[in-house]
Amino acid sequence: MSNDTHDWPVIESEIEYETGWYTGGYDLVEQPDGSRKRYYWAELPPAAVVVPVTDDTVVMVEQYRPAIGEHCLELPAGIVENGESFTTAGARELREEAGFDPSGTALLETFWTATGVLRHKRGIVFAEGLEPVEPSYDDNEFLDVRPVPIDEALDRARESPANDATIEGLLLAKEEGLL
Repeated sequence: MSNDTHDWPVIESEIEYETGWYTGGYDLVEQPDGSRKRYYWAELPPAAVVVPVTDDTVVMVEQYRPAIGEHCLELPAGIVENGESFTTAGARELREEAGFDPSGTALLETFWTATGVLRHKRGIVFAEGLEPVEPSYDDNEFLDVRPVPIDEALDRARESPANDATIEGLLLAKEEGLL
């Protein structure tokens, strides 16, 4: 039986733990050869990553990431709340994290991330026409706004510790001719 004609039935789906950030568990799946295997996953809510451009700069933020124990230079990003589109969430996150309200946003792409282990959808949002506003940080956000010249943004994003969402966002915006 070929992989493209087999529907990979889920025999059992178990949630093993839930946190405020994600849910984790496994699906017991029948594979194309008839054997069964547990495929473990973590499920996170969708997230918007914003590529905010003003003048000749990309507005980025620097923040400490406890999971890797390092400060990271990143694009503003955050969870898409219930009822929000990726563009609405992106504009909100940009206001909250970087203190800019965009006059225009455009969804560049949506995609699943780390599909071997995550159930997590990401949307890349381009934002322009930025007007300064007062930021509104969440209780776990301690970050600094770092405007980066457009022609340096991708090189800066690739410096260790590089962040996947930031590199993806910049590459997509560059491919669309926006940077």
